[in-house]
Amino acid sequence: MTVSSEKSARHGQGMATRRAVLGDGHVDRAEASKTAFDEPFQDLITEAAWGHVWSRSNWTRRERSMVTIALLAALGHYEEVAMHVRATANTGATPDDIREALLHVAIYAGVPAANHAIKVVKQTLAEMERSAEGGN
Repeated sequence: MTVSSEKSARHGQGMATRRAVLGDGHVDRAEASKTAFDEPFQDLITEAAWGHVWSRSNWTRRERSMVTIALLAALGHYEEVAMHVRATANTGATPDDIREALLHVAIYAGVPAANHAIKVVKQTLAEMERSAEGGN
């Protein structure tokens, strides 16, 4: 089986959206660390998640951000929750938006999932604030 090294237009759109949401630094680190093993996966998420879903015009990036954080919290993917909380600096979702999303998680997916996500979000927001103030 031959794998084409050509990227689709959807992949290009996905990469642009991924960079706009997650930031160049995050994407550059992910691209630099990919190997032959995970390159197909990176291509898949760039084209499918970022090119097909996040690039749609039906919802704003702020709305997608809130829904994504809620879904990740409900599923217990807390490392991804933190990544998407950091992305709110680019999507326009506010801490108030995140809180409302996590209240939905508590009711519809369970208090333990929301409780742990709140802990992760609080830590991430504090790190973002320290970083904005010039600290580490």
